Amino acid sequence: MSGLLVLAALLPFAVGQLVGTNQAENHPTMTWQKCTGTGGNSCTTQSASVVIDANWRWLHQGASGFTNCYTGNTWDTSICPDGKTCAANCALDGTYGISTSGNALTMKFVTVSQQPNIGSRVYLMAPGSQTAYQTFQFANQEFLPCGLNGALYFSQMDADGGVAKSNGANKAGAKYGTGYCDAQCPRDIKFINGVANSAGWQPSPNDTNAGTVRTCCPEMDVWEANSVSAAFTPHPCTTQGQSTCTGTSCSQPNSTQGTCDQAGCDFNSYRMGNTAFYGPGKTVNTQQKFTVVTQFIGNPINQIKRFYVQNGKVISNSNSTISGVSGNSITDSFCAAQKTAFGDSNTFSQKGGLAGISKSASAGMVLVMSIWDDHAANMLWLDAPYPPNKSASSPGVTRGTCSPSSGAPKDVESNNANAQVTYSNIKFGPIGSTFAQGSAQ
Repeated sequence: MSGLLVLAALLPFAVGQLVGTNQAENHPTMTWQKCTGTGGNSCTTQSASVVIDANWRWLHQGASGFTNCYTGNTWDTSICPDGKTCAANCALDGTYGISTSGNALTMKFVTVSQQPNIGSRVYLMAPGSQTAYQTFQFANQEFLPCGLNGALYFSQMDADGGVAKSNGANKAGAKYGTGYCDAQCPRDIKFINGVANSAGWQPSPNDTNAGTVRTCCPEMDVWEANSVSAAFTPHPCTTQGQSTCTGTSCSQPNSTQGTCDQAGCDFNSYRMGNTAFYGPGKTVNTQQKFTVVTQFIGNPINQIKRFYVQNGKVISNSNSTISGVSGNSITDSFCAAQKTAFGDSNTFSQKGGLAGISKSASAGMVLVMSIWDDHAANMLWLDAPYPPNKSASSPGVTRGTCSPSSGAPKDVESNNANAQVTYSNIKFGPIGSTFAQGSAQ
């Protein structure tokens, strides 16, 4: 596959706030492990479930109706003349397109139902709950997913899916996957705080559907990867929790304005100079199953470390070989040196740095698991030269072996429709509790 699947995909249906009755909502069950002790031997199984994001659901008129409120990439203005009326008129229906087995979640890239769904995004529910997401306070903790191909991250969403903030307008809540936000401040979320984002909606053939309102919150990208490249990236915001913005008050790519750090501070081994570390046949061989361990050191967090475990060996993250940038983990000093070396604005520091991410982690963040393609930048930011207006030989520009012409969604969706990602054996606990560290290779 030429590019990791990320950011919002073209959706045949939209989110709603009423609850539909045409298809019952059943959350697929999934276990994860909460660890204490050391060495991965004191982990207890948590019986939980997952829920698909509301943006991937059928939105129709009335609880039991069959008339779409949103078709293709446009709203039906007879049903949705404004945001509040739309929320009162439209309902969303039950989950489809994801499956679980024990501790594993499998997500298909293209799911065929009433219309094809491209990609998907799901959230982990609190054990035994139908109405609240599981939140993680991960300062001085470590997080372990294995066998990945996709994007797994924490978002400082509201645990109730935004019900409380809607003042009664959101009837669906976390049970139906509402309330998404991230540090990119997306405009394609169809309902925000119980109101349809239909005002100023801009349908587009290449999937940049957008309304007037953006929804923002801090984000910690634990794992954004494909078989070619991988990155982990904190994205702090000046505002804690979910917030909204419009116009020039919103964050923009390659800009210091707004509330959130869209660029983040990433560690991509290829970008940091070690081109032989991650990929097919490399030190971390993506042709074989491996485990990913992410440690959030300190409270407040002052370092984010990465390990891999493959074939019984613990592999430390690669060290930077970029002139002026040292280390193999994310710290504020690493980020400052990286931004200087690559000629980038240090929005990471400006928006709060690791101290900001630590505040979000202590408040609690929701686990998001996804499979995506990128209609904005063809995933070049992950696995190819990016941005395209800079020389591929300039420091920090080339992020993997993919070509500058790779990753176009029309190609990915046609050639890789059967792609899927499986997230399994998720563990969470104090540093050293989820695996036997031994001697890193």
